[in-house]
Amino acid sequence: MQRRHLLQALAAAPLATSLQAAGSPAKARFRSAICAYSYRQALAAKKMTYEDLVHLSVEMNVDGLDLTVYWFPSPNDDFLLPLKRAAYKAGVEIYSISVRTDMCRPPTEQAGEIEKIREWVDVAARLGAGHIRVFGGRVPDGATENQAAIWCAEVLKRSGDYAGSKGVILGLENHGGITERAERIIEIVKRVDSPWVGVNLDSGNFRSDAFRQIEMCIPYAVNVQLKAEMRSEAGQVERQDWNRLIGLLAKGNYKGYVALEYEAKEAAETAVPRLIKEMQSILNRHTA
Repeated sequence: MQRRHLLQALAAAPLATSLQAAGSPAKARFRSAICAYSYRQALAAKKMTYEDLVHLSVEMNVDGLDLTVYWFPSPNDDFLLPLKRAAYKAGVEIYSISVRTDMCRPPTEQAGEIEKIREWVDVAARLGAGHIRVFGGRVPDGATENQAAIWCAEVLKRSGDYAGSKGVILGLENHGGITERAERIIEIVKRVDSPWVGVNLDSGNFRSDAFRQIEMCIPYAVNVQLKAEMRSEAGQVERQDWNRLIGLLAKGNYKGYVALEYEAKEAAETAVPRLIKEMQSILNRHTA
C-alpha cells in the first residue's frame, strides 16, 4: 500500500470505529448512590456530619452521594472544600446536590428564584457535582396550571442556561404540584429544550399509575432516586417492586446513578445498609 493510502486508511479508522459504536445496541449502565435525605434525622440533630456520609458510602461500597443541602452548615468553601477532599480521598463521587426551589413564579417574581438557583449551581460546581435536583413548585392561587407550567419552564430555562455554563445539569423532580403527572413534566422539559435540563426521577412520588408514568419519564431521566415504599392507588403504603422498576430502567437504556432515598419507619442505620445490598444486587443483574 502506498504511504498516502495508508495514511488515509489510518485517519478513517477512528471515525469508522466511532460510527460502529454509535450504531451498536444501547445498554443500561448503573451506579449506586445514597441520598443524604435518608439520614435526615441524624443530620438535622447534628448527630451525623456530611463527612460521616462519605465514610458510610465506603462501608456500603456505593459509588456516589446525592447531598440534600438542607443541613449544610455553610455554603462556603470552609465547609465545601474539606468535604470535597474527603470524598475524593475516599473514592466517593459527590455527583449531585438536592435543593428546594419553587419555579411556578409569575414574571415579576422570577428573578429572585433564578438567582437562588444560580447560587446553588455555584455550590455544585465547587463540589464537583454534575447534577442538581430541583422542584417545580405548586400552582399559585389565582393562576391556571397552564400558566404555572409556562412560568416554571421560563425559570428552568434561564436557570439551565446558567447551569450549563458551569457544566451542571438540572433535574426537575416529579414532586407533586406542577410535576404531579409525567405528561406535564415532559411538557415542561421539552419546552425548556436544553441539554442541561432533564428529569430527576423519584420512584415513589407518582400517586397513580406509577409504573406507566415512570416509564414515560425514563428517556428524560438524568438521575434516579429509589424509594423503598410507594403508595398504591388505594392509598396503602407497600414495598416497591424494585425488580420491575430497575427492569424498566434497563429496558429504557438508562445510564447514570440510582440513589436510595430512604423514608420508611425503620431506623436508617439498620435499613439503609440492607436495602443498599438489595439494590446493588438488582442493579448488577441489569447493568452493562
